[in-house]
Amino acid sequence: MDYEEAWKFLDELQFFKIKLGLDSMAKFLGRLGHPEDGLKFVHIGGTNGKGSVAKTILTVLSEAGYKIGLYTSPHLTSVRERFRINDAFISKADFACNASRIIATLAGDQITYFEFTTALALQWFAEQKVDLAILEVGMGGRLDATNIVTPQVSIITNVSMDHEDYLGKTLTAVASEKAGIIKSGVPLISGVTEPAACQVVRERAQKLAAPLLELNRDFRMVGEGELWRFTEAGRPAITDLKIALRGSYQGDNTALALAALGILASEGFPLSDDTIRKGIAQVSWPGRLEYFSHLDSGNGSTQDYLLDGGHNPAGIAALAAELQKLDSRSIIMVWASMADKDFGQCLRLIAPLCREIIFTRPEENRSATPEQLKAALSDYPIRCHAAVPVSAALDKAASLAKKGDLICIAGSLYLVGKARAILLGALTDD
Repeated sequence: MDYEEAWKFLDELQFFKIKLGLDSMAKFLGRLGHPEDGLKFVHIGGTNGKGSVAKTILTVLSEAGYKIGLYTSPHLTSVRERFRINDAFISKADFACNASRIIATLAGDQITYFEFTTALALQWFAEQKVDLAILEVGMGGRLDATNIVTPQVSIITNVSMDHEDYLGKTLTAVASEKAGIIKSGVPLISGVTEPAACQVVRERAQKLAAPLLELNRDFRMVGEGELWRFTEAGRPAITDLKIALRGSYQGDNTALALAALGILASEGFPLSDDTIRKGIAQVSWPGRLEYFSHLDSGNGSTQDYLLDGGHNPAGIAALAAELQKLDSRSIIMVWASMADKDFGQCLRLIAPLCREIIFTRPEENRSATPEQLKAALSDYPIRCHAAVPVSAALDKAASLAKKGDLICIAGSLYLVGKARAILLGALTDD
């Protein structure tokens, strides 16, 4: 099976419904020979910030010379973005080889898309003999396919409402699902600050005798002009840190990563402060508060863009906070949303900050229509437009933008992925 055939097989698995649970995953990994055995892991759950924390840990450990695997989801344009070792995405040949092995082992049995990609990641990391693998939870935690591993350290970034149909209708219910990644005796780094959710995490950690380090109690990041200082009880402070990722919340995300790196340092991954500084200054995470200027080859003009994949109320609130800092700039918004999201609440956070909004639809089967999105703002005095496909929405935004305007593309990672590919090219060579 070649790469295109393997990707086609995987894409067809998306037609099967999401299935949460670990029994089938455990049995299937057994059929594969338990590739997870013998690997060391960092396991990251939470609502927002998982990718930023994961990429920060990867970048710092890579700077130190370790061979680090990273498995994240979703991807922007190519499934290969989900699997990487240090700076390199999985090759087409390795993807096809590992996918073929999984398909042969399945022998016609059913598996979900996420179970397939998780198994592929574990198999590839074992084959490549990585020093450590970083796994990002796909949804929730307790029943997520990644929860099959026992890590060196677990991280829960934060808890807010998302995926309510699967995780529960209350914050404590969602927190309970996220806390399901806590393992007996395994250190936990927590960025959960909401009191009720925090209590759920604390009780679970105490029950399992998991040493708990909490943001702003046991460790914190303090801004010092353009630089930051990381402090943790019992450790010398790390000063003069320059955070490359944008967004005020990245201080907290970086603190979570550094607290986890402190645990790893005592388990065979020592790091110098200089290596940490170099790593933190290099972290990038495409499609998340990503600013760039794009040259229009037709007229030679330059247009500024901001891409952000935030797609739940907490993520959109963070984007709104960033946009509020740009009160001297006029914002043209290109927006899409999945139909099952609370896009009305998100749009009400964003609309007051925009001059005009262009609604589009990147995914026919799952995205809300421009008409549905416009209806959510029917009582709000703002100019709204509809343009499909995404390329037409980008053209419309460019035609509306004046000198000094910012075009922001947000609301859906699917939209951000397609827009980024059009404007900047794909991250991989698919």
